[in-house]
Amino acid sequence: MSTKKRILPKGVSEADFDAALGRFREIVGADSVLTEGAQLAPYTKIMMAGDDRDYIPSAAVMPTSAEQVQEIVRTCNEFKVPIWTISTGKNLGYGSAAPGETGQVILDLHRMNRILEVDPDSCTALVEPGVTYQQLYDYIQEKGYKLWLSVPAPSAIAGPVGNTLDRGVGYTPYGEHFMFQCGMEVVLANGEMIRTGMGGIENSTSWQVFKWGYGPYLDGIFSQSNYGVVTKMGMWLMPEPPAYRPFLIQYPDPEDIEEIVEIMRPLRIAQIIPNAVVIVHTLWDAGTHVERKDYYDGPESIPREAIERIKQDEGIGEWNIYAALYGTPEQIEVNWNIIEQAFSKSGKAQIMYGEEAEKRGGGFEYRSALMKGEMNLQEFGLYNWRGGGGSMWFAPVSQAKGSETRDQTELAQQILGKYGFDYVAEYIVGWRDMHHVIDLLYNRQDPEETQRAHDCFAELIDEFAKRGYGLYRTNNEFMEQVAGTFGEPLREVHTTLKRALDPNGILSPGKSGIRL
Repeated sequence: MSTKKRILPKGVSEADFDAALGRFREIVGADSVLTEGAQLAPYTKIMMAGDDRDYIPSAAVMPTSAEQVQEIVRTCNEFKVPIWTISTGKNLGYGSAAPGETGQVILDLHRMNRILEVDPDSCTALVEPGVTYQQLYDYIQEKGYKLWLSVPAPSAIAGPVGNTLDRGVGYTPYGEHFMFQCGMEVVLANGEMIRTGMGGIENSTSWQVFKWGYGPYLDGIFSQSNYGVVTKMGMWLMPEPPAYRPFLIQYPDPEDIEEIVEIMRPLRIAQIIPNAVVIVHTLWDAGTHVERKDYYDGPESIPREAIERIKQDEGIGEWNIYAALYGTPEQIEVNWNIIEQAFSKSGKAQIMYGEEAEKRGGGFEYRSALMKGEMNLQEFGLYNWRGGGGSMWFAPVSQAKGSETRDQTELAQQILGKYGFDYVAEYIVGWRDMHHVIDLLYNRQDPEETQRAHDCFAELIDEFAKRGYGLYRTNNEFMEQVAGTFGEPLREVHTTLKRALDPNGILSPGKSGIRL
């Protein structure tokens, strides 16, 4: 395909597209409407195993206010131009900044980056979609507020609005991000604006403190959807605790995952361990700073012998548990004694904190920072594990039960091994659930390997669904397939909502498999 050929939105004539672009320029200024290949390059750099030609935007428009978003949306309705909304565009492993399909206009909200309010008494914030975690963190530090963020990893360049709307997770007690979201401003497909929760009350004083408002709760339908464009979002922040103790527990053998989860579940449900715990496999822990070729450079999945050498050289376990305690020193000591007793019974666990943990070769330093809401970019190191720029995060959910976790682990290893890929994974432990995050790393420069990665990911989706394991999140290439695993009745409801709220289908067509 010639790179000089003009890309048009699906079903839109050249004349109508030019008219829409002209209107966009009037709304945001000519410099904020991008149409040239070099300008659009950041939106075409994909890490998923799809054809680059399927993810080429026709243009990008960059508003700076909610009012501009309203006018852009009205224009799109007039000319039937589809837009794909991003906030910071740093959705790595899940599609980055690429549109859902070729021809869509990127609605890039990164210039809407105002921190509108941080209330240190109520521990709340109100931000626009372009605000990054680093920006919000720096603001809180400058103000001297004793507040902690919950951030994903890597987080500095990502933003809380985009991450929360995609139901991302962090590692503090506030780690289930959408649970701690409170109140939105949303531009609907017809250009009208609503405020959810208590925001509908003029001059509301409780918009960021009471989630539910009056009548049906709406915030949820704007997460992982294409029913509106979120232009402001409220969030709850964690007050800085009097004391903090991050700790590390290591187990030596693959089958130990079952014991770990059975011990961990009651501790999380009872909030003895209050934060989102991660149980990290060897290759994820080592892969942030070790390259695969130093231990094995064959085309098959890395052999057991190489994994054992990595464990020995790096001083890490088969499973590496990162968690933390928060509260007064007295509270921490009481809970620490409970944790030590629980994990000591089998004699297999190495339990440590402080200097002992810091001397280990895994990710204790950066995990300790994450669990108190401090940013770093160490997990970008995973992209050097295999090299070649390919990364897709496969993220099924399970109950926090040992047998189920072992089943998922063995199934994933079996399928990944069939296609020659490594099991680079971690479990994130919620209150009762587990997010099983697997980074399928591959070489996108190799067409054959890219096709294998695509086929592997598709098989993972189908085989996990057969056993009752659904994904909570996925990349653009597989949204349709994942949506199909949740059944037609649910898809019909999604379509009904789409038809009612966006009858022209202009907002992010295909997002989460939702389209007219």
